Amino acid sequence: MSTDSVRFDADRVDAALEAQPYRACFAVRAAADPGSLPRILEIFAKRGLVPSSVQARLTNDAEPALSVDLQVTGMEPALVEIVAETLRQIWVVERVLTAEVLPARVA
Repeated sequence: MSTDSVRFDADRVDAALEAQPYRACFAVRAAADPGSLPRILEIFAKRGLVPSSVQARLTNDAEPALSVDLQVTGMEPALVEIVAETLRQIWVVERVLTAEVLPARVA
């Protein structure tokens, strides 16, 4: 009876994962105000960050609001928290949620 063995080179996989950029996601809810979107984007522009994806939509809830979803590639996790806290200080912003997209693991 023979058995097949698979060698898993952890160092090689870790290096491959590190080469893939970290992607931060921001979900921002703000007042339905014409100045909301420029104020939100300004926080990223001041830091020289260009979002890889931006989606903004006006919600039709009982109280209309602007919902903005942003993704930024290459941000350090510590900077994500700083940017989120800065966004929360904007007077039109009601809520900021953050998430991270981790690179897929190769099995």
